[in-house]
Parts: sequence; C-alpha cells; structure tokens
Amino acid sequence: MHPDKWPEIKTKILSGFEVLAQGETACEERLENTEYLEFNGPLGKMRLEWISRPKVLGKKTHYSTRIGSNVDVDYIYSEDEATHTLKIYKWDSSSNDWQEQNAKTLGL
Repeated sequence: MHPDKWPEIKTKILSGFEVLAQGETACEERLENTEYLEFNGPLGKMRLEWISRPKVLGKKTHYSTRIGSNVDVDYIYSEDEATHTLKIYKWDSSSNDWQEQNAKTLGL
C-alpha cells in the first residue's frame, strides 16, 4: 500500500469511530516500526496495523559443510527505501484473539 494512504485511513477512523487503543511499537531486531489502531467498527472490534520496514536488497548466507555447523543469514537493507504493509484484524470472542482478515473476507 502507498504510504500516503495511511494518514487518510487513520483520519477517517479517528473521526468516524470509537477508538479503543492507539499506539506505536518498534522492533529493533527486525528494524520494524508498527503503528496500530483498535476501534469499534460496523463489523465489530477491529485492529489495523501499519508496518514499515526497510526494503531488503539482498542476503548473504554464511555456512560450512561440516556436520553440526551453524548457518547465519545477514540481510542487506536499503538506506532510503522502505516497504509498508497494512494488516487488518477482527476480534474473535470465541477464541479470545485477533483473527487476521483479507479483502475477500471483508467484501472489499
């Protein structure tokens, strides 16, 4: 998804629905930043996650042919390019957990 769309979606949700939680988390290990919104929508309790991470340009694998040796993977990240992902979750009261939704499930 294009990064310019996230502020528009966020503004519509904040102005049109009851927001239950809002925040941001960062994962230093995976160089990932996640912004989330939980709200009561027409389909029930929903959660949107906007995930931003650097674009992976390549990876190097370090290994040995000896038995029992370790395999290490080093990722090469872009300094100026990023990838963005929007994930949609719906609260499932029977399992007491968030269930990831896709466009077909939501009728989009």
